[in-house]
Amino acid sequence: MKAIILSAGQGSRLLPMTSDKPKCTLRLEGKTVIEWQIDALNQNGIDDIVVVTGYRSDKVHRLLDRRYGKDTIKVVFNPFFEVADNLASCWMVREEMTGDFLLINGDTLFEPGVAQTLLSNPQQPITLARDHKPHYDEDDMKLILDSDRLLSIGKKLPLDQVNGESIGMIRFDSDGGRLFRSTIERCMLDPAALERWYLSVIDEIAAETDAVWTASIEGLDWAEIDYPLDLKHAETMVSGWDWGTGEWIGEADIHTGTR
Repeated sequence: MKAIILSAGQGSRLLPMTSDKPKCTLRLEGKTVIEWQIDALNQNGIDDIVVVTGYRSDKVHRLLDRRYGKDTIKVVFNPFFEVADNLASCWMVREEMTGDFLLINGDTLFEPGVAQTLLSNPQQPITLARDHKPHYDEDDMKLILDSDRLLSIGKKLPLDQVNGESIGMIRFDSDGGRLFRSTIERCMLDPAALERWYLSVIDEIAAETDAVWTASIEGLDWAEIDYPLDLKHAETMVSGWDWGTGEWIGEADIHTGTR
């Protein structure tokens, strides 16, 4: 099992904290976001990890080398990070999308049980981790489901049909990976693809096939970090975790000073 983490963005909505560092290097309770992610993956036996970087890639690379050992974590630089959305990041690592793998947003913080639930779910070509809540806002990546099968995903779906949200973690088997990869390659032939999220490709696949399913992680801890308030919530969340606290070995200039 491989994991691909998309961490190319700056995180402009977290300025000024991200004025000279990418979002994934923000520190919470002694570790950066990307360290929490990698440690949770390691807890699930996943140590084949690829990180897509962009903004201040050098800081991410140095952090990963210092914490996990030089070149232990593969880093792929996306030179289009300033002009393209995350579909381009997926295109940059399409050759890594072989066998079974997880695709994870670089701003999704999660406890190990989230990945464990997704890995232990009955295997489908493509499986999204999903959560539920009573009300959804305009920034949620909303889902329309038929039982566990995904019918549609997007931020602008009719609220009266929405029955879940994506948390930013997807499992692919070899067939699902090939389907995702070929769809990305086709989409990237259109210049408009530079403005597309990779989840728009998942939406296309769900509309055209029955290959996309979901697994509920309801009741488990996760957080998406987009705004300063999200960061505070995430810091409170991880402070209650009792696994993998370890020693943080990042560089002093990566610290956010949020504590």
